[in-house]
Amino acid sequence: MTTLELHSRDKEELIEITSRVGEIVSRSGCSQGACLVYTPHTTAGITINENADPDVVRDILYGLGRIVPSGGYRHGEGNSPAHLKSSLMGCSKQILVEGGRLVLGTWQGIYFCEFDGPRKRQVLVRIIPSSSEPAD
Repeated sequence: MTTLELHSRDKEELIEITSRVGEIVSRSGCSQGACLVYTPHTTAGITINENADPDVVRDILYGLGRIVPSGGYRHGEGNSPAHLKSSLMGCSKQILVEGGRLVLGTWQGIYFCEFDGPRKRQVLVRIIPSSSEPAD
């Protein structure tokens, strides 16, 4: 397992981690299998979405803000919207690996989703080789 250290700068932001995860896959020597990307934080998430137009990222954050209102919660820390957004996005994604590379669509990227920043965060990456591959 490999740990990526991230430092978010804003209260809410999507940080693209595609190339960093791809490097881990490449270094693993795994030619076929899967890659699990997970964050152990209750106010963050992992998603896969378009990485060509930065407006998509802004629109995702805007849309989540409309779905999850900012007030009226009981949790004393004041970050209930971040918990809800984390639950909506999910804390992990599994991506296929073929030919030693992540199998992603032309416009897809992997994003760490910060909903309660700025903070120091972690993303854990585990390569899962197919049954014919040696384990890491």
